[in-house]
Amino acid sequence: MTFENQIKGKRILVSGGTGAVGYQLIRRIIPYEPRVVRIFSRDENKQFHLQESLRSHRNIRFLIGDIRDRERLIRAMEDVDLVFHLAAMKHVESCEYNPFEAIKTNIHGTQNVIDAALANDVAKVIFTSTDKAVNPSNAMGASKLMAEKLMVAANYFKGTSETIFSIVRFGNVLCSTGSVIPRFVERIKNRQSIDLTDPNMTRYAITYTQAVDLIFEALDIAVGGEVIIREMPVIRISDLAEILQEELCSLYGCDLPEIRIMGRKAGEKLGEELITLEESMRTVKKGDYFIISPQLGRYDTLPSTDPIQVRTYSSDKETPMSKDELKSLLYQEDILTHLSTDEGYNGSVIHDPGSNQSALTPDAPLAASQEFGGH
Repeated sequence: MTFENQIKGKRILVSGGTGAVGYQLIRRIIPYEPRVVRIFSRDENKQFHLQESLRSHRNIRFLIGDIRDRERLIRAMEDVDLVFHLAAMKHVESCEYNPFEAIKTNIHGTQNVIDAALANDVAKVIFTSTDKAVNPSNAMGASKLMAEKLMVAANYFKGTSETIFSIVRFGNVLCSTGSVIPRFVERIKNRQSIDLTDPNMTRYAITYTQAVDLIFEALDIAVGGEVIIREMPVIRISDLAEILQEELCSLYGCDLPEIRIMGRKAGEKLGEELITLEESMRTVKKGDYFIISPQLGRYDTLPSTDPIQVRTYSSDKETPMSKDELKSLLYQEDILTHLSTDEGYNGSVIHDPGSNQSALTPDAPLAASQEFGGH
């Protein structure tokens, strides 16, 4: 069964559906004619703007609620077939200063999603995680690691329920809410220096299109307990800063601003790991995707898969994209194209829920917002 057949006519709930990835996911889901899409989030303002954008679609429902509230989730998931769990605290520094808040959302909230799904006999739950959960050095990554563990274990403590719980693991989504591109742009626009934590910092990068494709791949092949990851290129953050510096100064007619090295923030790593050494021993490759089988229980390897090389998969051990390749990717995702328009950068989110969207087709291009950050 393909993911299109799993969506058509189904009741779907997206937690954190007003976020950047959630919004792109919903845009991709709508053309496949789900019976209803319930957008569950605690952000009333984002829900209002998204509701205005999707007003012509009669199968969209907006539910205010927090994944910390188990009873609210149980009611929201009534008669739901599929759950895409995207809601989380995602910002490293915020979680570092407020670790118990990360625990309440990322860990307790994920258990609430599991409990609500089991209470309502949901068919599949797809959870979006992050490479920061791999050998974590910060509270956000540690909380997402525990959320992954809960999702895997749910397949074994669910009793007679047939609910499937599966995980996708993102790198840095180009360009999810909350990190460097808008800050770089704003400082360049104001003729201020660009502040980097470390010129050698590298990250795995994934586009919105690829992120949603990864979620659909998991929906299609998940049997429960696996972690599914897309093969991703590595980028150097200093290259990103230099490209924005050159492109925007050309646009605004300003001198190249100074790039200052400020040192790493609390919880930051020089590189991110995608797969640990131990995980690589139980990982196979299927096309562009890695599939990590769970340590718990028995897992049947999919046909047409191959074992991967046993090693740690880390961004600081990979060859980063060249600046030209990165620039091409930024244009391909409409980030630099947007910044090079006559309007220039105005602080809005590209394809913001408040903007007027049309032509929601399966093949409609998905441009990125202007932020670069971790998921």
